[in-house]
Amino acid sequence: MPLFDRAAGVNLPVHHRRLGYVFQDARLFPHLTVRQNLTFGRWFAPERAPQAEIDRVVEMLGIGHLLSRRPGALSGGEKSRVALGRALLSSPRLILADEPLAALDEARKAEIIPYFERLRDEARVPILYVSHSPAEVARLATTVVALDAGRVVAQGPAAEVLGDPEVMPLGPRGAGAVIGARVAAHHEDGLSELQAGGVPLFLPRVAATVGTTVRLRIAAQDVLLSRTRPEGLSALNIVPGRIDSIRRGAGPGAMVALDTPAGRVLARVTQRSVGALGLSEGAECFAIVKTVSIAPDDVSG
Repeated sequence: MPLFDRAAGVNLPVHHRRLGYVFQDARLFPHLTVRQNLTFGRWFAPERAPQAEIDRVVEMLGIGHLLSRRPGALSGGEKSRVALGRALLSSPRLILADEPLAALDEARKAEIIPYFERLRDEARVPILYVSHSPAEVARLATTVVALDAGRVVAQGPAAEVLGDPEVMPLGPRGAGAVIGARVAAHHEDGLSELQAGGVPLFLPRVAATVGTTVRLRIAAQDVLLSRTRPEGLSALNIVPGRIDSIRRGAGPGAMVALDTPAGRVLARVTQRSVGALGLSEGAECFAIVKTVSIAPDDVSG
C-alpha cells in the first residue's frame, strides 16, 4: 500500500499508516501507568487487540510486574521494553526503531537487545532498525541497507554487507565479519567451543545450548595475520584462509579480506605489515583471534 505518491495524489494520514515507532528515548506518557501506555497503542489499530494478545506481548517483553507503575519509576531498559510493547499493540505493518538503544548505557543495552531478538523472531512484523553500532547491526539485522550521505551504497544479507571491505558502512573501526557457527560444547574452564565450517572457535561461555546455531561478529581490528601456522601463542582461535582482496586506505592502514572455511574474515592491519609479510591476493594465510576479544554482545541466536 502506497503511503505517499504525489503523482497519484496519495497522502495517507499519518495515523492511518499503521507504522509502529520506537524513538531514541521511550516517549512514554508520564501520567499513565505502564498498562495504560501499552493499551494506548490500540487506539490506532484497525481492531482492538484481544486480552490474549496483550498478555502475549507482556510476557514476551517481561514487563508483567511493571503494569501498575508509571514511567518515572522505570529504568531506561524497562522504558524501552514498554515502548516496544506499545508499538506492537498498535498492530503495525512495520516497526521503525530509530536508534532505540542510543540513550542507554552498556548494561541497559545488554538487557534490552535480547527482547529485540525475540521481537525479530516471534512478532512477525518487519522492523526497520536504524543504528550506527556495528555490534547491534551484526546481532540483529537479517538484511542491511548501508547509507552514505543519504545515498544507498550497499544492501543485502548482513554477512555480505558487513564483511565487504569495499563498503565498510560503519567505517574501518566498525568493520568486521559476521559468521554462522554451531555450539559444540561448554567446557569447565568457562569457555564455549563452536564449530564454523569445521573450524573450532573458543569463546567466553555463550548463553546457548549445545547444538544451537548462532552467529558471531569478529571485529577486523581484533584479527592478526600470519603466513604460517603460528605456535606457542596464547590465542586459541587460528583460522586458515586465502586472501581474497587487500584494500589500502589513505593512511597507514589496510583491510585484508580472507576466504576461510568458517566464512569471510576481515583483518585490519598496517600497510607496513602487508609489505613485511608479502601479503597478496590468493596467498594462503592464517587469521588469529583472541578468545576474549569476542564479547557476549557479539554473539546472537
